[in-house]
Amino acid sequence: MNKLNVTKCSFLLCLGFSIIICSVIYLRVGKTTDPNSIEPFGCKPLPNQCQAFLSSTDNTLFVSLQLQGYILNSHRNCYNLTRELHFITRPLSREEEDYPMAFIITIHKELEVFVRLLRAIYMPQNVYCIHVDAKAPWEYQAAVQKIIGCFQNVFLSSRSEIVTYAGFSRLQADLNCLRDLAKSKIRWKKVVNLCGQDFPIMSNLELVQYMQSQRWRDRNMTPGTKQPVSIKQRTEQQHLEIPGSHVKALGRKKSPAPHNLQVYFGTAYFALTRGFVDFVLESTIARDLLEWSRDTFSPDEHYWVTLNHVEEAPGSYVNGNWEGDIRAIKWSDQEGVTHNGCKGHYVHNICIYGIGDLPWLINKNSMFANKFESNSFPETVDCLEEWHRQKVLSQSSVPVEPPWLLVTKSNSSSSS
Repeated sequence: MNKLNVTKCSFLLCLGFSIIICSVIYLRVGKTTDPNSIEPFGCKPLPNQCQAFLSSTDNTLFVSLQLQGYILNSHRNCYNLTRELHFITRPLSREEEDYPMAFIITIHKELEVFVRLLRAIYMPQNVYCIHVDAKAPWEYQAAVQKIIGCFQNVFLSSRSEIVTYAGFSRLQADLNCLRDLAKSKIRWKKVVNLCGQDFPIMSNLELVQYMQSQRWRDRNMTPGTKQPVSIKQRTEQQHLEIPGSHVKALGRKKSPAPHNLQVYFGTAYFALTRGFVDFVLESTIARDLLEWSRDTFSPDEHYWVTLNHVEEAPGSYVNGNWEGDIRAIKWSDQEGVTHNGCKGHYVHNICIYGIGDLPWLINKNSMFANKFESNSFPETVDCLEEWHRQKVLSQSSVPVEPPWLLVTKSNSSSSS
């Protein structure tokens, strides 16, 4: 009997200590996850050049470029993490809510730009498939996994490829996400593919309105034309992909495209109807073209646009050409013709935008722009993101919540 009493006392003593310890932990966690604290970063002023196209820059500050370290080291729960990263958490209009979209984002570097891209295009009614290159560093993959784990409508592709520039693996990465998105419970209307160095110019509302315009309501957007003679070797000669390295020509002639298909050439980027995606995943024509494309050079630049010229494909645009303003890109060989020169610098003949390119981008009003780098020209993304967020919130039909605003001096100082 005495032993029983001793056991009871020991149990009650342990229980009491456990309750005290749990209470202390609860209070400490509650303190560090104060919902009023929505800005954990150090801040820096927006460049003076931003003032020319922002509606207001009074006291505006911006997040410092340490997102990867913050995401990996932060012990905040998802509620606070999404607030501190300024994600929009409600549909901003009925029109957008009734037209959910799907997005594919393929990434391998530039975490800073990826996070800003995701929060710029994120809406809770949409769905997002993220393909991370299998050769990306584990720290990068861990940071991506941590942030997207906070969203039910954002997920990693079920299969990750070692992506090679101009290789079949780049096309396969998009196809992997399309298969995953086809199974989504969200009944998205159109799917758009992006890379991690893109950034939106249109707001989500403007994208919805553009997709539903008379010209594009029931059509796929795959800008391109009949394959020029100058690049026919891409599909007439066999090529070999060296995984994660390069693609080399083998000097052997290929058979003609299956089903007597006319091969087209265009961009690797698209806006596709759901019916067309089903056609891509299920039709014999699409499967045969895919197999034929395995040993071609940069197959993503002919696959989508060729299928979009197949008459029986849902949403096809048989007479289409370069229509559809998906990307604003400054190519070096078009300087003085379609644009006024790159104010940043060229990499592989594509402009990495500097801050002086922003007026051209904003006036062009394409769906998206490419390319951006946070290390080379961080102020370019700073200004463009603030401009884009101001536009998005100005079009909102619901009250704007404080965490949706990018950092200002008032809420930054209050959190410190």
